[in-house]
Amino acid sequence: MTDILTMDAGRHECATCGHEWQGEVADSDGLGEIRDANGVVLQNGDSVVLIKGLPLKGTEPLKIGTKVSNIRLISGDHEIDCKINGRGVLLKAKFVKKA
Repeated sequence: MTDILTMDAGRHECATCGHEWQGEVADSDGLGEIRDANGVVLQNGDSVVLIKGLPLKGTEPLKIGTKVSNIRLISGDHEIDCKINGRGVLLKAKFVKKA
């Protein structure tokens, strides 16, 4: 599957395959445990660090070691909603570790 998504005004775009779709991101109510790459349970408001460099369309790629604060857990394939450099980004939990 894809690594990362970018969002602009309700439009979602996968940075790795270019697939685009319209839709809302569901909230985390009713989610099971979401774990990072090391198996640590993540919660809303946690800070995480990227463990893999990820491409991001329209800007420079996200580098290994980038710290992301105040994450929000959501349902779906990409479990983390956050802002990196002022841009809304969705990440898979398997590419982060808890800071």
